Amino acid sequence: MIRLVPPLPSGDASHDDAPPAAYAVPWEFDRSLGPPLFTLTNVGSEVLHAISLHLLGSGAMLCRAPITMRPGDSARIILRHEDDLALNTVLVVRWFRPDGGEYLWRVSF
Repeated sequence: MIRLVPPLPSGDASHDDAPPAAYAVPWEFDRSLGPPLFTLTNVGSEVLHAISLHLLGSGAMLCRAPITMRPGDSARIILRHEDDLALNTVLVVRWFRPDGGEYLWRVSF
């Protein structure tokens, strides 16, 4: 069975029907200081609530959580790990936006 696909809209079409822009991840994860110290910064425009960090894999993490972060706020994270973090460790950042929406972001090393 062949299904006909409608043509793409032309460039002069109204943008009123366009879906809303995707929510940009509001985080910057700074690895420049290298293990064991990392920094997580809220680079978004919203105050984020109930932020928690979850380390999956081997290692130990020192960080105060859950926390609230205003735009521009940073949290320092200390990770203790005997092996290369990139081999078997992932950090998951969980937060709530002001509208109550819950989000997760996975950080690889």
